[in-house]
Amino acid sequence: MAEVLVYVDHVDGAVRKPTLELLTLARRIGDPVAVYLGANAESAAPALAEHGAVKVLAADAPEFGDYLVVPKVDALQAAAEAVSPAAVLIPSSAEGKEIAARLALRLGSGLITDAVDLNAGDEGPVATQSVFAAAFTTTSTVTTGTPVITVKPNSTAPEAAPAAGTVEQLSVTFGELATGTKVVSRSPRESTGRPELTEAAIVVSGGRGVNGAENFAIIEALADSLGAAVGASRAAVDAGWYPHSNQVGQTGKTVSPQLYVAAGISGAIQHRAGMQTSKTIVAINKDEEAPIFELVDYGVVGDLFEVVPALTDEVKARKG
Repeated sequence: MAEVLVYVDHVDGAVRKPTLELLTLARRIGDPVAVYLGANAESAAPALAEHGAVKVLAADAPEFGDYLVVPKVDALQAAAEAVSPAAVLIPSSAEGKEIAARLALRLGSGLITDAVDLNAGDEGPVATQSVFAAAFTTTSTVTTGTPVITVKPNSTAPEAAPAAGTVEQLSVTFGELATGTKVVSRSPRESTGRPELTEAAIVVSGGRGVNGAENFAIIEALADSLGAAVGASRAAVDAGWYPHSNQVGQTGKTVSPQLYVAAGISGAIQHRAGMQTSKTIVAINKDEEAPIFELVDYGVVGDLFEVVPALTDEVKARKG
């Protein structure tokens, strides 16, 4: 089978879940080859091999940490030239999409972003996307060059399929543009202990109906009982009730969890654009005419200040 390059998203050798999802999808169209940039490739190799990587192309250089994006594009270009892959798969993060766009331009190839599914086709990989605020589902195939595809987190469940995962060194030559934008400082993000919003399997979001920053505590309590991330609507963020980094919507983050719980959110199109591809959607709103009820799997017409704490208590009781 043809080989498929998978860009590895990791933190100091700990492979992040979206990469394992990409390896699972890559197996549908070929043999996954992981591209690992940075230190600790040997420690990451077992997880990559467990999820189907036939080999791991590894490169470590200070440029990957000291400069933005371009050194990684140089490395992926080198990998593509070495392997001649059937496709290149990259996690659909802000950085991932920039890397993908630059790589597609370098390779003279077509680009598909924010895919939610991937399958083999007669003319190459077929990517499924949700477009126009998830009002339509499209299927697309790249017709020019090596397909470069970014895939949203939580598009599939990671599945183990042990392979060799042999680590091989990738030779990378950095171009003049690689050092164009230097990282001058870093500060650690304060951890909440909750999963990353865009990668979480469960998201609990609060909106205008929460009626104040102090009331987000009940949203957080439900999220913590479920092991979920916390989101917020634009109205809640604009009011200063919750950080912008937690905003779900067209001008915030796009999420696609297995379960999305919307409390006190009316369901404006801007918010729906950021969560409509969630597998199961639950809404809690006292307005039975709220637009959010048009797309939910389960809806509760009621006061969130009564429903959410009761739901939290029930979850805790069932968990024992």
